[in-house]
Amino acid sequence: MKILQLCKKFPYPLKDGESIAVSYLSKALNNLGCEVTLLSMNTSKHFTDITTLPDSYDQYKDIHVVDVNNNVKVTGAIANLFTKDSYHVSRFESKAFKTKLIEILRSEDFDVVQLETLYLTPYIDCIKKNSNAIVAMRAHNIEHEIWDRITQNTKSVAKRAYLRHLTEKLRNYEITHLNDYDYLITVSSRDLKRYKGLGYINGAMSTPIGLKLDRYPADIAEKSKGNSRDLCFIGALDWMPNFEGLQWFLNKVWHDYGGEIKFHIAGRNTPESLLNLNKENVVVHGEVDDAIEFISSHPIMIVPLFSGSGTRVKILEGMALGKVVITTSQGLEGIEAKHNKHVLIADTKEDFVKCIDEALMNTSLRSRLGKAGRAFVEKYYDNDAIAQTLIKKYKKLLASPKYSKV
Repeated sequence: MKILQLCKKFPYPLKDGESIAVSYLSKALNNLGCEVTLLSMNTSKHFTDITTLPDSYDQYKDIHVVDVNNNVKVTGAIANLFTKDSYHVSRFESKAFKTKLIEILRSEDFDVVQLETLYLTPYIDCIKKNSNAIVAMRAHNIEHEIWDRITQNTKSVAKRAYLRHLTEKLRNYEITHLNDYDYLITVSSRDLKRYKGLGYINGAMSTPIGLKLDRYPADIAEKSKGNSRDLCFIGALDWMPNFEGLQWFLNKVWHDYGGEIKFHIAGRNTPESLLNLNKENVVVHGEVDDAIEFISSHPIMIVPLFSGSGTRVKILEGMALGKVVITTSQGLEGIEAKHNKHVLIADTKEDFVKCIDEALMNTSLRSRLGKAGRAFVEKYYDNDAIAQTLIKKYKKLLASPKYSKV
């Protein structure tokens, strides 16, 4: 099976959920005999020097990259106020990317063109004019839902009004183009139900984001147990839900702790305000080279999310490494883990304080949750098993009269 994978940002390094989701799936598809080609934007916001890719990043038959300037521009944002276009989406529209896409589609036949996120939908007409491939959209999130929640959590009246305007246009775009693709892949059954409620009627399945579990060996999960009582947070800090949740935790929860307990913070694009933070027992690492090593060094992982959508890969990584994950109900959305069985759920300051205290004082609780979390990820989030399910579905679709090339 020949698959063309389209990405709005280059899926390496593996330092955010989207890159992990894209790279792990493509690796598994390749291992299972698929021929996968990548066409990716290399954006100004998340630029990657592809000449530095490691030899192990070898899952693609070909890698094509197009530089795209997706910086938020004041003039562009103001001009967009007077159009019906979604500014979230239009920042990823590129003539150079479209030209490269046409060139690739005309050079070889693909069975499936897989769009990684909504932001590639402007190219669907181009794909259908130049290919008979199945157009599948892998929805990592319900995009307008993220921004709707961010808007609700914004205190500034003026900013909230502006974000509400942008969010409404994004929602209209997402719903208007809901049935443009032939097949929808959501990362949770919850998201699939939401899409159908919004009016999606074509073929669909939910298949979770998988982890390459050999990168998260169980012995790593035992290394820090009993040796440290520190907490950690890791996440892309240029993603607003992460930054807002972390700020809330620092301002509302952390001041209740002191002594020898430290809170370690790591994340891509850490803002200066955090790098210069002067708060007792808070250690800001900035971007770390190895997220797995960072998580492994601390027994308790804090994920204070109050907006966003989709599946939070960092939660799965923490569980895979046997850590106690303390997160919100919204953070756990799409992951069927249970409170006090696989993770700890905290939605208020008082909840977080109680959960942190319990995890710090109770080593047997940490051990039980760590083992159960690891077992949960092994059962439901094994990357190879997830890829096999997707391949079976694609083969079934390709055998149907609509797509059969015989």
